[in-house]
Amino acid sequence: MSEPSIKAEGLGKRYLLGENTSRDRLRQALQSVAPRWLRPQMRDFWAVRDVSFSIRQGEAVGIIGRNGAGKSTLLKLLSRVTKPTEGNARIRGRIGTLLEVGTGFHPELTGRDNIFLSGTILGMTYAEVAKKFDEIVAFSEIDTFIDTPVKRYSSGMYVRLAFAVASFLEPEILIVDEVLAVGDAAFQRKSLGRLNEAANEHGRTVLFVSHNLQAIRTFCSRVLLIEKGRLTFDGPTQEGIERYLRAVPKVVDVRNVRLNERLNRTTGAVRFTNVICGGASGLTEWQVRPGDTATLRFDFEAMEGVPNLTFVLRMRSAANGELLTMIREVVSENPIQQGYKGTIELTLPDLPLRPGEISLYAALGRLDNQIYYDVVDENVDLPFLKVVSDSKDRFVREGIMSLPYRLSTRSLEQV
Repeated sequence: MSEPSIKAEGLGKRYLLGENTSRDRLRQALQSVAPRWLRPQMRDFWAVRDVSFSIRQGEAVGIIGRNGAGKSTLLKLLSRVTKPTEGNARIRGRIGTLLEVGTGFHPELTGRDNIFLSGTILGMTYAEVAKKFDEIVAFSEIDTFIDTPVKRYSSGMYVRLAFAVASFLEPEILIVDEVLAVGDAAFQRKSLGRLNEAANEHGRTVLFVSHNLQAIRTFCSRVLLIEKGRLTFDGPTQEGIERYLRAVPKVVDVRNVRLNERLNRTTGAVRFTNVICGGASGLTEWQVRPGDTATLRFDFEAMEGVPNLTFVLRMRSAANGELLTMIREVVSENPIQQGYKGTIELTLPDLPLRPGEISLYAALGRLDNQIYYDVVDENVDLPFLKVVSDSKDRFVREGIMSLPYRLSTRSLEQV
């Protein structure tokens, strides 16, 4: 049997909370001899602890878990961005990483220059990069700006070029964090297709972190579930996703979740703080039955004064991205002062949905729809609304909606 592409054994990463200044570090160095009153007040924080697994060549593996679980730290350990505190990871093959927008890019260089710079970092020759150059630019769809310094790129342009470079320069192992959430829906689909091609047609190993569970389900045959820095599940994708969903809390605290990314998309003037979902059937939170009534509650806070406020909700099928419905309502036509806290409660009665997963996109913005203050969706750790049923109807999982109907028959006499 061939050696695995990735083999982690007892991998762990510890940080010292409170070690923020040179004075703290000096105190730490003198801790054994310094008086107790002079010793810094620090504590250990294990971002990753005792993680072991192996991945075969050509395997596509998803890594799932809540924000702060340790997923990104694990990827940084595997890609050698940071050193482990304990354990080790053996890697066989050249690694291409996409851990955050613009990883490895120099802001003063143009897109063209950064393609060759990234290729060199990956160990490619100039001729090898030049051979792939046109394909990289075509995939990224930023040919007009290829000779513009990347410091002037939007976050979407950054991620387009960064992903194109990482995937087309053909590393044996491709490690992708959830940066694809920055791109638009069409680019995300194209990128997932590229990842699928890399794994299935070219035999490359892919590690993929995403909060988009449908993308994980479609692309990966196996998942690693990380909870509080530890590997709690390693197995089939569907089983791992169901275990992850069972742990979804009733109140989802989104106050500071992926805040930098949200501020890249919005002004942050008014910010969601908590999202709550409940159904009338008494199931686990964020689950309802067909025909049930679901209640969604969005808590928000004004970080600065705004002239007015609207609320937007889009519901899509997580399976194929089809828009099911869109709601847009005025929250306040009058100015809202800084520090104001409010709640938006939305009741969806008699949901005519068949079993499946519904992705939610919620936004706060200005009345003219020109400015958005905040956005939360599955890329900001917002769970899917899961419609479940134990019905034995053989058509229960066909289609998206269950429409009420009447059917009658009559006999037609032959003439």
